[in-house]
Amino acid sequence: MKRFSMIREFHLADWFTLGNAVCGTGALFSMMSYIGSEEAMHVYFASALVFAALVFDVLDGRIARWRQKASLLGKELDSLADVISFGVAPAIIGYGCGMRGLYDRVLLAYFVACGVSRLARYNVTTETMSGGTGKVTHFEGTPIPTSFAIVLLLAIAAWQGALGPQLWFGEWRIAGHVLHPLTLVYGISGSLMISRIRVPKP
Repeated sequence: MKRFSMIREFHLADWFTLGNAVCGTGALFSMMSYIGSEEAMHVYFASALVFAALVFDVLDGRIARWRQKASLLGKELDSLADVISFGVAPAIIGYGCGMRGLYDRVLLAYFVACGVSRLARYNVTTETMSGGTGKVTHFEGTPIPTSFAIVLLLAIAAWQGALGPQLWFGEWRIAGHVLHPLTLVYGISGSLMISRIRVPKP
């Protein structure tokens, strides 16, 4: 066994996938900084890092197709990176921006669970959907990177100062616990991910 044998087996596309994961992790750090300081700049940084993760996610697929080098390791790396960048990071951005009530946390956890489930379903059904050709023509359920739309929405809210108590649509108190109506976008996004909607794959 050679030293660093796993790293030696990485293809170029795999390094871009790792860039995706690193950006998602950076977004988490930025939101921790925001919670500690309440400086909106950290929300902008977190949103920009999720966008950078999206760029890496697009590029790794294109590079794999261009070089015609794909592997099972790369497929698993891609799913794990997507969970961080487009599942956990958007949920933590929502929490940091003010969605901290009990019902908010339930919806945010539901969103992450849907994202994980959607990726797992894609991984186990790829062979069936491709008909043995290795090429998938459509997604079943919306792809998890579509959660960037929520991140962009919250970046706009931060720019307008609509964070924390000023969060758009205010808050509802139900049975003594808080729900911010804006958190419902996470519930909708998660539900679309696990739906049977067919989305053509570019």
